[in-house]
Amino acid sequence: MEVIHSVSALRKKLDVHRFNGKSIGFVPTMGALHEGHLDLVRQSVAENNITICSIFVNPTQFDNSDDLDQYPRIVDSDVEILTEVNCDFAFVPNNAEVYPTQQDKKAVDYGNLTHALEGEYRSGHFDGVVQVVRRLFEIVEPTRAYFGEKDYQQLAVIRHLVTSEGLPVEIVPVSTRRHESGLAQSSRNLRLSEDGRETAAHIFQVLSSMIVSKDQMSPDTLC
Repeated sequence: MEVIHSVSALRKKLDVHRFNGKSIGFVPTMGALHEGHLDLVRQSVAENNITICSIFVNPTQFDNSDDLDQYPRIVDSDVEILTEVNCDFAFVPNNAEVYPTQQDKKAVDYGNLTHALEGEYRSGHFDGVVQVVRRLFEIVEPTRAYFGEKDYQQLAVIRHLVTSEGLPVEIVPVSTRRHESGLAQSSRNLRLSEDGRETAAHIFQVLSSMIVSKDQMSPDTLC
């Protein structure tokens, strides 16, 4: 696997493959990779001629500077893991490569997609997500891009971005990978204490226990 840091070098590599009719699968990440990320990469490898994974902690989607500073960064380990799953390129740019001009982000209004749930509590978060995904698509020009269903609201926002702007990329959702406890695998889990991990897993277990199909419910319950 080749590690590339500049936009110009990446474009030169990908242009050759694109000229030769190769399909390009893209997995955008912020690093601190886990099995959930690797599921995305594996599916891309299976469905495309070339797979590229980006590792970039995007500053414009953080509404809290402490959260940005504390986000886990373990690039050397990430690169080693990507090599093991047959990723072709790791794109590891700095801020200046992704945003060569000022990082002003435009407010995004996709209705409840961006203003409800997470959007209500993380001001400007989806503005930054849309900004960086649009920019990465511009750089990579992928055939397909892979996103986990764990961040389901983000997935919906990105689908809307692609549809509303007519971007020539297929968005491929991939199922959530969970620990045995039921806790969804996430880079941010590295910041949880043992008690925090147990509590988070318990939330999933309780929610799962509340899912009852209509076939299992009595007529009295349905009335």
